[in-house]
Amino acid sequence: MKERTLAIIKPDGVAKNLIGEVAKRVEMEGLKIVAMKLIRMTKNQAKGFYKVHEEKPFYESVTDFMSGDPSVIMVLEGEDAIRKYRRLMGATNYKEAEEGTIRRDFATDIEKNVVHGSDSAENAAFEVGYFFNSLEIMV
Repeated sequence: MKERTLAIIKPDGVAKNLIGEVAKRVEMEGLKIVAMKLIRMTKNQAKGFYKVHEEKPFYESVTDFMSGDPSVIMVLEGEDAIRKYRRLMGATNYKEAEEGTIRRDFATDIEKNVVHGSDSAENAAFEVGYFFNSLEIMV
């Protein structure tokens, strides 16, 4: 099934100059980048994005991290895009990620794990809409 998902190259990935590498891996996976921009979230924007984690102990640190430096936000499209991109990213804990995944190859800790991807169609719809309007996404 053709679907869309949100992908973020987090501040640590941008700082490590991994934008091109991540985009290349996305395209090699058969996914199309239909929107892309470099942003710097405010603390409030990061809090809104991670609101689902508001009660968790890492909420403040992740929102500080995500609002500290620029990120690249992308909308990916393709057959089974959510599952494909999540497999490409690897496990959240980079030490548990499979060889050849983005997180295994480039992450340094569980929070600074280079990339984010939507985990469901419902969350993808929210996350894409959080950062992009319909005029910014190529059809």
